[in-house]
Amino acid sequence: MVLKTALKPRWIAGLLFALLVSTVFVLLSQWQFGRSTEQEKTPDSALESPRPLSEVLKPGSFFPSSVADQMVTLTGHYDPSRQVLVKDRLLDGRSGFWVVTAFAVDGAPRLAGAKSTPATWIPVARGWIASEDQAPRAPQGQIALTGRLVPSEAPTVTQDLPQSSYANLSVAELINVWDVSSYQGFVGASQEKSAGQDVGARDDSDLKPLRLKAAPPEQGVNWLNIFYAVEWVVFAGFALFIWWRLVKDDYQRQLEAEEDEALLARHESASQNTPDDHRSSE
Repeated sequence: MVLKTALKPRWIAGLLFALLVSTVFVLLSQWQFGRSTEQEKTPDSALESPRPLSEVLKPGSFFPSSVADQMVTLTGHYDPSRQVLVKDRLLDGRSGFWVVTAFAVDGAPRLAGAKSTPATWIPVARGWIASEDQAPRAPQGQIALTGRLVPSEAPTVTQDLPQSSYANLSVAELINVWDVSSYQGFVGASQEKSAGQDVGARDDSDLKPLRLKAAPPEQGVNWLNIFYAVEWVVFAGFALFIWWRLVKDDYQRQLEAEEDEALLARHESASQNTPDDHRSSE
């Protein structure tokens, strides 16, 4: 039987070696699979260096993905009458609201047909609150603002406008509610100063800082690494196949040797019996 041949010490040792080789190939396959979905680029450190909003995005223009999550600086003032809440926002695992207020941007170019004065606004997510009744009024006066520039979220078609709170921070919806011209994005505030004093959200107040972070780069699939991963799996199977083939060949050689021995024994037996039969016939 082939199993009896496989249990020979040399083939048991061969099996252990084949398993060792296969294990190495499988580990290499796992490494290649991991590489196939590995992030090919790290977050751009330039996004963390604040740039003037006027250099990053133009009002009314398309929001390019290259400036998403860019830290920006701008000056202007809030309009406390143009303030909404965005619900179902998480902070440290708790669900609450973003406080979003219209911010008039100093020096922003006027859009054609703009009715509002000042010319152009941008929604600013000033902070997070646990309940609607905790929403504070926006600080008055000239504000120097630093925050992260984020693309507009998709509008919620099913909701009626205006409402006390919104499901998404959609610039398109807020333009209709506030009746202003706006940038196609919003700012998540990280610092607000008025006359050199910090007037922004604080950890010890109802309005908590958002601390928005840049989104990690999207993972891409590297098909070449996947091909290599599959190739290593094939090699692992081939190592075991070679061992089995060698065992089977050894078994076939044993069968052939046994058949040769049996044939030789029959031939010798026939040779020995032939003279005796001849003498007995005489």
